[in-house]
This record gives sequence, C-alpha cells and structure tokens, in this order.
Amino acid sequence: MSNNHDESVEELLKREEAFHDEWALSENVEDIDVETLFESFVAMENTHIMNKLGDIRGKKILDVGAGLGESSVYFALKGAEVYYNDISPKMGEFAEKLAAKYNVKLNLMIAPIEKLDLYENFFDIIHCANLIHHVPQVDQDYWIKTMHGALKAGGTLVTWDPMRYNPVINVYRRMAMEVRTIDEMPVGFDILKLYKKYFSKVEHREFWFTTLWLFLHYYLIRRLNPNKVRYWKHIFKEKESRIGWWFKPLKALDTLLLKIPGFSHMAWGIVIVAKK
Repeated sequence: MSNNHDESVEELLKREEAFHDEWALSENVEDIDVETLFESFVAMENTHIMNKLGDIRGKKILDVGAGLGESSVYFALKGAEVYYNDISPKMGEFAEKLAAKYNVKLNLMIAPIEKLDLYENFFDIIHCANLIHHVPQVDQDYWIKTMHGALKAGGTLVTWDPMRYNPVINVYRRMAMEVRTIDEMPVGFDILKLYKKYFSKVEHREFWFTTLWLFLHYYLIRRLNPNKVRYWKHIFKEKESRIGWWFKPLKALDTLLLKIPGFSHMAWGIVIVAKK
C-alpha cells in the first residue's frame, strides 16, 4: 500500500474514533436492554444470527467494532468467552459499565482491529455488526482474510451491514448525516465474492423491505428528527402492543418477497454467515 493510502486510513481511523467517542458519551447504561436488542420482534437480524450460531456456551467470540457492547454482553450472558473490540476508548469504557450492570466479564481490546496482532486459529466465532461498510473497499479483501485466519477450523464469521440499493434508505442516509460517519459505504452483493474467496461455505439473508415503513412512520407521522434520533437504534424501543398489528404482517411479507430474485436488492440489510 502507498504512503498516501496509509495516511488516508489513519485519518479515517481518527475520524471514526472521535465520532464514536462522542456517541458513547451521549448514552446512558441504564437505558440499554441487551435482551430486547436480540429477542425483540423487531430484532430480525440478531434473531437470525443466534439461530445460525446455536449454543455458544464456552465459545471464544471476537466481537469486532462492538460499540456500546450490547452484543458482547448478550454473548457473555449466553455463556461465551467474549473478546470485545472497538476503536473508541469511550465505547470501551461504556461496554465495561454495561458488562458490570449485567454482571458479566468482557476481555477488552481497544484498537482498530487492523492494528491488533490476532492469534491464528483462535476464535470459534467472529461477529461484526454494521462494520464492513466502514472498511475502505480497497482494504476489505485483506480484512476478510485476516478474520479467516483468526478463526479455528470450522469457525464462523458473521457480519451484517446496510446495503446500497434501496432508494428510501439512501434518502434517509443523506438526511441523517449527523448520526453517522462520512466514510461509511453501504455494501453490495459483490462483496460476497470476497467471502467466497476465503470461506468454504457462505450464506446470506436480507432483511427490511416493506418493514422500512417504520422509518417513514418515524419521519412522516411521529416527526422524529433523523439527525437527533438514530432510527436503527430507536426501533428496539418499540412495543409489540403498539405497532405489532401492522409490523408483523409486513415482516412476514418480507420473508416471502426477499426470497424472490430482484426484491432482495431492495432490502436495507444483509447478514452474511461464513464457515471456515
């Protein structure tokens, strides 16, 4: 890689660290319910991921870009040995407080994952939620190769990220510039080639198509400012008794529609499960 590329990456990492430090300082540990984030009727990606992972008791899990620590704490509650990673020291401090709230232990690794000397063939599972779209496209091959090397034989890499196709989401992203970093680049189906280059088995499933009405509902009806409220976090505050009557039928419709070629491009997010 050129010096210009290295300098560009360093600048990106500094921006990411500063942004996520500020985000961490704006949050309150008491407001977070990790079970809801994984078990709510709107937690479609996380429910799918846990179904794919099965029993994680005793598993070594590396949670990359783990942010506030919700997923790390949830994995620990399920009996896993969890290695929390994030670029932001303030996020790490928050995750420690969240772990203390739930009386679980996390092994903290505060640094860009690119700068850590990971053990080869060490982890059973590597989990990356909303992370790959923060990795510059030119570095994604190396990044996925590194994750592959850190997994044991038979280990699993699971990632989920926003996709770049849906026009509603693209409009939302342009509106919500203050609650995301400028370097984010939603992924496309072409990224699957990189996973298949290194992993023996790669599966993917898409989520959120007609259910994106919830975002329109936030903006048009509830008048939630997209630069003040992180819609993708706010969904977990929803009560089934309030929106379940219309959300659950849309959720069932998505399950059918997103299996049809062409419709999957209209999904908001993609979960990729890759086996070594």
